[in-house]
Amino acid sequence: MARFILVLALVVTAAMPAFSGSANASPEDVEKWFGKLGTYKEKVTKLHFYYHDLRDKTALLIAQANSSATSPTFFGMTYLMDDPLTAGPQFTSKPVGRAQGLYTASSTEELSLLCVMNFVFTDGMYNGSTLSISGYNPILREYRELPIIGGTGVFRLARGVAKLRTFFFEPVVGNVTIEYNVLVQHY
Repeated sequence: MARFILVLALVVTAAMPAFSGSANASPEDVEKWFGKLGTYKEKVTKLHFYYHDLRDKTALLIAQANSSATSPTFFGMTYLMDDPLTAGPQFTSKPVGRAQGLYTASSTEELSLLCVMNFVFTDGMYNGSTLSISGYNPILREYRELPIIGGTGVFRLARGVAKLRTFFFEPVVGNVTIEYNVLVQHY
């Protein structure tokens, strides 16, 4: 089903020189790219994928306060993650990247996380490119929004928004699958 495929479309404007999309470009190539930046138009790219956080497999508890385990919001619990991103909601769906970073329970009043992560894409035309996200994630709300604050490779100078919706949650174990719809502007 097309909805479950990573949407690599909605490119709105002109093509860039070949080196512009490479995270492995030399400093000289990047400097040339910046020198021509005023001649390029921004693109808008829409991405759709699923994030799978598997407790004790792809997400590990790395820090907590003495009171975190008894806090109703788990305040202070911090996890490091290297979570798979897939084209579909099943864990066995086609891999499209990894979410690498950390999240921490950051509120004493609400179940919410501070998420700091990079989406590292490993498939198709975005292979080797990244998007950086940092923001507030109130996990009990049906829809959440996190800001895209940067990127590399194809997503150089990215900014945008990621809309999140919990697709599956296994409370006893802590595993979760999150649906991501991302709109990103970049050059």
